[in-house]
Amino acid sequence: MDARFSTKSGGLTGVMLSSILGIALLASAIGLDAAAERAFGFEASMTLPLLLGAATSAIAGYIALPILRRLKAAQFIREDGPRAHLKKAGTPTMGGVFFIPAALLVALLLTGFSTAVLAVSALTLSYAFIGWIDDWQVMRQRSNKGISPKLKLMLQIGFAAVFCGWAIASQSTSLTIISLPLGLTLPLGILFWPLAGFVLVAESNATNLTDGVDGLMGGAGAIALFGLGAIIAPSNPELMVFCAALSGGCLGFLVHNRNPANIFMGDTGSLALGGALAAVGILSGHLFGLLIVTLLFFAETLSVILQVGYYKATKGPDGKGKRLFKMAPLHHHFELSGWSELQVVSVFYIISALLATVAVSTLIAS
Repeated sequence: MDARFSTKSGGLTGVMLSSILGIALLASAIGLDAAAERAFGFEASMTLPLLLGAATSAIAGYIALPILRRLKAAQFIREDGPRAHLKKAGTPTMGGVFFIPAALLVALLLTGFSTAVLAVSALTLSYAFIGWIDDWQVMRQRSNKGISPKLKLMLQIGFAAVFCGWAIASQSTSLTIISLPLGLTLPLGILFWPLAGFVLVAESNATNLTDGVDGLMGGAGAIALFGLGAIIAPSNPELMVFCAALSGGCLGFLVHNRNPANIFMGDTGSLALGGALAAVGILSGHLFGLLIVTLLFFAETLSVILQVGYYKATKGPDGKGKRLFKMAPLHHHFELSGWSELQVVSVFYIISALLATVAVSTLIAS
């Protein structure tokens, strides 16, 4: 096999990388809880939900994986993608069906089924349902084409509208204020509706596009959720628990998804993660913090937009245009440039961690 397509990178393995990530997040949770004088065993800590979310998700995976294999819930690989991915054909997908509910159950139990956590959990499951329909269509049609983009967008907008309507009806006017660095705020007023709806749809599609390499979205999602949880902890401890539990759920999923993956999260998981991040950002009023911790996901989205736009703008008489990247989203460009999957994932984890650190250090005192 060509060295560029190796599953190892300078001796680094998928197990090592996911273990380093898990230890780093656990150490960060303990440190933040200690700094805030939160008891590690109390439900309003970050450490306990992170650990329980990871353990529950990992155990659920061992139960669900044989079932998904029997159901032949296999991933179909696009033929125009990196050729190293062709060997992944037949790997079970739809992993979101076990790690998302497992993590949400932990969050709900630890918060006593708090209203806010119930709301974000419902939105998360709604977006997971959209992803499940898409994954099911992929399985049924035995191709990498799921439901139509128009139908997917309509469902995303519909669930977003219901969530935003509930938020406005049941929460205070603080929802229409965005927290900024240095204690500054930005009033939204009537602009809350289009902005919140856009964030829900854009965030879920961004995480969906990022899920394209073993362990990438699982690890980057764990970091983003953890960072957002740390930001909102002073003002929204229940939503902090939700973020920590779902971050742990992503870590537990990595037990099965780290390179080489035994299962993929599918749209069931990736759309749900984006919906969860957006819902927490909206209810907490920390959309600016959400933007910072998820900039990597939007860079992935931007690479697709630029690729399509550049191709259309340079289209010649033969109907063919030029490509700005070797392939979009961005992680595939690096793969086709000679990076191994583990190199891509390692660098993206580091970038995600830096973004989360910047966001937390800038906004946690706001």
